[in-house]
Amino acid sequence: MGSAPLSSDLSFPGHRAAILAALERLVDIVAQLRHPETGCPWDLAQTPTSLIPYVIEEAYEVVDAIQGGETGAIAEELGDLLLQVVLQAQVASDDGDFDLATVATGIADKLIRRHPHIFGDAAGNAVRATPEAVSQTWDRIKAEEKGIPHEPHRLSPKLTKYSRTLPPLMAASKISAKAAKAGLEWDTIDDLWDKFREELDEFRQALAHEPQENQQAELGDLLFTLVNLARWYDLDPSEALQSTNRRFIRRFELVETKADKPLNEYPIEALEALWQQAKAQLAQPQD
Repeated sequence: MGSAPLSSDLSFPGHRAAILAALERLVDIVAQLRHPETGCPWDLAQTPTSLIPYVIEEAYEVVDAIQGGETGAIAEELGDLLLQVVLQAQVASDDGDFDLATVATGIADKLIRRHPHIFGDAAGNAVRATPEAVSQTWDRIKAEEKGIPHEPHRLSPKLTKYSRTLPPLMAASKISAKAAKAGLEWDTIDDLWDKFREELDEFRQALAHEPQENQQAELGDLLFTLVNLARWYDLDPSEALQSTNRRFIRRFELVETKADKPLNEYPIEALEALWQQAKAQLAQPQD
């Protein structure tokens, strides 16, 4: 497969040199932090495994910033996430495994291979390509790269990947949507509500009479059914839960502000009254 030349104008519009200089500065700073003699003790103590929580945390903070829509916060959080990429690559380089050039070259080559309608023999066909066709081509080339049969009719490998690599609620949403598209779907929303009631009854039964392992399984079934209900109503369960978390924290903060002693010293009735006051206050239009 041939490859069309990359356009520097498309890659780094107008300020390529400044971008490259900024990236080089970041790489140099991280290398200095990891210097075996003069580096930072904390950075020197890190391993790929010890940095996993920070990768996850920074990714979620990027998502939160994007949802907040404040460009300064987005840029800052993307910087924190970029640091994790550079730091992981530096640790790997120190261990003699790979370096940032390997990472960048690998993803660049992958993008070129998996976009033949842009860079390959089919270059120039981008206008005629559809998102669905591009996705199918991506999956086919990915299977070829990994030396596994490309079986577009088999969905289970993709579902397995979702369950392994995504947060559980997000994975459940994707698994539910893909399975429904493949034909594993309820006929009506009433059937799905019946399924929800069935799973709720089974969860209650497990809580009352069954071991914890069964209780856990039934809770999972109930949550998965809720995810399916959200899909039918075109709702995002991850976003819904995140919104609830934020509302709870705002109300809790107001309760703490109104309280004149530790919350655990209040009777539950007094806490409920404070909670309702906070809820009502937050529901009022903000000037």
